[in-house]
Amino acid sequence: MMNSLKRIKRNSLNLIFGSFVIATFLSCGKSGSPAPIEPVIPPTAANTFANPIMNGADPSVFQKDGVYYYLQTNGSSIVLWTTTAMSKLATAIPKTVYTPTAGAQNSRNVWAPEMFFFDGKWYIYYTAGNGADISQRTWVLENSSADPTTGTWVDKGRIFSPSADFWAIDGTVFEFNGSRYFLWCGRPDLTNVNLTQNIYISKMTNPYTLEGTATKLTEPEYNWEKNGFGVNEGPEVLLTSDNKAFLVYSASYCGTDDYALGMLSLKVGGNPLVKTDWIKSTQPVFSKQVQNSAFGPGHNSFFKSPDGKENWIIYHANSATNQGCADKRNIRMQKFTFKADGSPDFGEPVATGLQITKPSGEQ
Repeated sequence: MMNSLKRIKRNSLNLIFGSFVIATFLSCGKSGSPAPIEPVIPPTAANTFANPIMNGADPSVFQKDGVYYYLQTNGSSIVLWTTTAMSKLATAIPKTVYTPTAGAQNSRNVWAPEMFFFDGKWYIYYTAGNGADISQRTWVLENSSADPTTGTWVDKGRIFSPSADFWAIDGTVFEFNGSRYFLWCGRPDLTNVNLTQNIYISKMTNPYTLEGTATKLTEPEYNWEKNGFGVNEGPEVLLTSDNKAFLVYSASYCGTDDYALGMLSLKVGGNPLVKTDWIKSTQPVFSKQVQNSAFGPGHNSFFKSPDGKENWIIYHANSATNQGCADKRNIRMQKFTFKADGSPDFGEPVATGLQITKPSGEQ
């Protein structure tokens, strides 16, 4: 009888303990059932994206009133994308806003358009020629409509400096201390035999006219700027909240895997038109990363997150070696920070397919 009572007591204790263990598992959100369950996607997945975001080359972004206006090289016309979330750019519906007249001097090789808003009007700066490479020049369009996707884009003709009136591409505008400056890439050899490309700057009288003598700000000097042949092109100015100016440019021939970004830093109190007031980095600031499938990263633009708290760089690159300046190039973007000295730290191109947190404040 005593042994039977002991067995009953022991079995009761085991039952109580087993119930406690099961309850403990359930309170931790776990299940003892071996039946398969549907995988749950973490909420953070909806807040990420992966590079590349779309195909294309020579990306440019302009922000105004919560809208991002995006352009890239098309070849025959100028196409505009609008979005409120850059990570969703590929879902935006592109609109052709300008097609040059067939046979005109700006009708072929339409490259690297960039859009700005000055004095109540929109302006697009772009490169084009008549089909012969030696004819490439920089041009301007103007639109007085409040919405750049509507209204008429008026051809304002070429924008150039008589002191440097030769092959010219990749025009952009830099506003600094109340003045506007036009920057572009030029090839001074009028015969187009020497393909060396430099970056020039000139002050602007108005959005489509330059004044004074152009200054050559930078030319290929280092080996990393001379892969294929010597190139400094695609100037883009990054102006910080404390009014520091950095000119980021693309170096080496775009057909090589070693196309990369270089940088000039304007001295405090410096004059943008004075070459010696710019300090050139001796090494690239953003370059090829084979392990991340980033070949020839370059020709960039900058933008801020919707809430203004983050800085982002957008650029093109190839996903494999030897893909050149062709339709294999794709668009990528990533957040960057600043070093202790106030200069930008772009890091390295992030890997394709890697899940990246979307820009802060995106809806």
